[in-house]
Amino acid sequence: MKLTRTTQESRITVLHADAARANTGLPFFDHMLATFLKYAGLKVAIEGKGDLKHHTMEDVALTLGAFVRKATPATCVRYGERVIPMDDALVQSVLDLGGRPFFVGKLPGRLYTHWFRSFATAAECTLHLRVLRGGDRHHITEAAFKATGMALGEALADSGTVFSTKGRIQWEES
Repeated sequence: MKLTRTTQESRITVLHADAARANTGLPFFDHMLATFLKYAGLKVAIEGKGDLKHHTMEDVALTLGAFVRKATPATCVRYGERVIPMDDALVQSVLDLGGRPFFVGKLPGRLYTHWFRSFATAAECTLHLRVLRGGDRHHITEAAFKATGMALGEALADSGTVFSTKGRIQWEES
């Protein structure tokens, strides 16, 4: 699958690949994205450019979130949770891929908080992100990407059955 989002502000492409990689022209962000993908077990490439850092980051979150939503199997485990330590930082990520977009959390950088909110909205998942400890912004941010990646990988695992008392949800348009 390949998904591209094009606006006047950015062009972002997410596609299946042989390994997790990101190239947005923002080195630290690329490192966070590659870490997220690796910890989620997603062999995905992200390519993109934008006019501003904010637009690039937001549009990557929206495109990757939509990609995850489309790639989520109906029989996924659905829930995932991880707590990751990174030196002084301790971050917990809990998510539900049940199709109900919601985000609560706060990271030391507003752009990264916004990234996770935009990702959760586009992926139509519930995501709770808690910084339990830490003072180093880099460590907190990286622990958040690792924890959420691992929680996502856990939630995406195929259980062989629809994990909901509602059964499979179907939409009908006319």
